[in-house]
Amino acid sequence: MNKFLHNRLFLLIVTIGLITFLAACGNNDDSTAPQDDTKSSDVVIDSSKGEFTIPQDTKQILAPYHEDTLLALGVKPVAKWAIGQSVQDYLEPEMKELPTIEWNLPLEQVLSHEPDLIILESNLDSYEGSYDDYNKIAPTYVMTEETTSDWRKQLEVFGQILGKEDEATQAIKEYDDTVADAKAQLEEAIGDETVAIIWTTGDQFFVFEKDRHSAEVLYSELGVQIPTLIEELGEAALQWSPISIEKLSELDADHVILLAEEGEQGLQTLENSDVWNSTPAAQNGNVYILNDASNWTNKGLISSEKTIKDLLDTLVK
Repeated sequence: MNKFLHNRLFLLIVTIGLITFLAACGNNDDSTAPQDDTKSSDVVIDSSKGEFTIPQDTKQILAPYHEDTLLALGVKPVAKWAIGQSVQDYLEPEMKELPTIEWNLPLEQVLSHEPDLIILESNLDSYEGSYDDYNKIAPTYVMTEETTSDWRKQLEVFGQILGKEDEATQAIKEYDDTVADAKAQLEEAIGDETVAIIWTTGDQFFVFEKDRHSAEVLYSELGVQIPTLIEELGEAALQWSPISIEKLSELDADHVILLAEEGEQGLQTLENSDVWNSTPAAQNGNVYILNDASNWTNKGLISSEKTIKDLLDTLVK
């Protein structure tokens, strides 16, 4: 073999070897690609405890006191929040058959429900266990303060966690349509007349400040006028204090929504009170007694919808 052919043969062998090596590298790259894709499929969101990786295929969900948001997304929890025998009555049509879990989340009770996802409020001091205790039982998401207090934000975050972003968006859109329609009806029915909300339990009376629970729906969303006394009370404090009968004499509301169970002592007290009977709403027969206060003393999409329905049934003749 002459020198020229020898060099050509050597070059061919080297070239084939290089092609084989590059092909092998390419195959190695392909084999690692799915692993990278798997890693990037993890969804991470913010929580008050830092980044939270959303667990996959959760079915046993525990979100005490925030079942409203779960139900709005079509998800039933494994247990419902309770204080003794007291539950969120307005949610009972959908949760009547569910077991209860005490409000401070005793660890043994949490374990017994075998959750695969736990969602807690930002204030962890109200729970029996610590974050680490619950996180050992199941992945635990701790809401930020904003998410805890703002049901719209909460719906958005729960939608992310549960893979129901579209349902959350649609639910809020439908709610906004409901608000717009109700606002128009109320404006036509009562115009610029004022409305106050009072809850009586036992023989105590609690006036809703303008941002207390469902009052935010009444004043901020539906645009109903605020009585002077309610304006003077300012924003709601964390601790809700009862108001005296004497102070109620200053209530200049045209209409009063009075929340009281049947036979409540406070109803008898008001009926026999000259101070109460001298207020504009009482004099004009514009005091409306509603027996279920549960949706009025909460914040959530479902509670807000029920509050709007109560208002329309009461004030729109």
